[in-house]
Amino acid sequence: MNSVYHTELSSHEGTRCQFNGGRADIKLGIDVHQDFYVVVMQEGGANPKPPQRFQKQAFLHWASKLKQSGAEVYAVYEACGFGFSLQRQLSALSIHCYVVCPQKLDEQNRRVKTDSLDAKALCLRLDRFLQGNRHALALVRVPSEQEEQARALHRQREQLVKVRKVLEAQGRSLLVNHGMEPVQKWWKPRTFAALPVPQWMRELLLNSQPLLLALQEKIDQLTVQLQNAATQEPPRGLGKMTSVIIDREIGNWHRFSNRRQIASYTGLCPGEYSSGQKRLQSCVTKHGNPRLRAALVELAWRMVRFQPNYRAVCKWKVRLANGALSTGAARKKAIVALARQLAVDLWRVRTGRLTQEQLGLEI
Repeated sequence: MNSVYHTELSSHEGTRCQFNGGRADIKLGIDVHQDFYVVVMQEGGANPKPPQRFQKQAFLHWASKLKQSGAEVYAVYEACGFGFSLQRQLSALSIHCYVVCPQKLDEQNRRVKTDSLDAKALCLRLDRFLQGNRHALALVRVPSEQEEQARALHRQREQLVKVRKVLEAQGRSLLVNHGMEPVQKWWKPRTFAALPVPQWMRELLLNSQPLLLALQEKIDQLTVQLQNAATQEPPRGLGKMTSVIIDREIGNWHRFSNRRQIASYTGLCPGEYSSGQKRLQSCVTKHGNPRLRAALVELAWRMVRFQPNYRAVCKWKVRLANGALSTGAARKKAIVALARQLAVDLWRVRTGRLTQEQLGLEI
């Protein structure tokens, strides 16, 4: 009785190396954790080797020895909260390292997820990618250290604003829970001095009020610092701080080749679910940078007020005008479309394709 053995298909690279005597490339699929890495290695077109677990420094030492063997070494891992330090460390060792979007790696839908399986799946996808299948990996652009340092400033300001809102909401909640009217900005010195609350409640609010005042002071300092970083006078309504935030979140405007790429990066394009004769366009994809998307939508509302001659505003003026009969959902869709067009036009201005005057923007 004949036996059938099921093995994983190997790439053509291993076959070539058997005949021409060349040294096979080494691929590494890495599942990253804070204290350790789980690594699956594939040499040439052979089957992936069993997973190995390394501490951080031990892995870098092992990877450097692989590179010293003379073979080309490629690595891949998913983007995560630990940043791009591993990519920079491997690049310093002359190892080609790719960072990809986090995604579901269980292609066979077995509902089994382990570090070893994830590392193996990444390794196999890297093998397909190196063979020429550019859709095998969803690559993430790795920003430079200077770009990361520049955008860390406004991101910290955003975090401080969120903390301030939480503390302020806790104080209002205390007032409402005891039958009092909520007071906006209750922590401001004059407002706090005039609060009609009993002494015990004032003592509780005093636990948060100095923190809120300190947070607001630091937020104001960061705001001025961001505004002073603007290199040129932005169009009316754009604002210096918003202009700096958008530029730093984009990083390099010239990395986009056409308007479709910049529109897709904002995540403000409609999603689509089509099959056969059915074609359905859904809400926006929310793909890409969420901070950039939020800044563009906020900016779009301001452009309606401050830039009435802007050509994108003129297109949606009827739907967005005061007193329009459009529903709230229709107005939001118009704002999303305006924000998407605004990103494209900013890209045209930053790359020198058009001027602000040609777009109808007033300084």
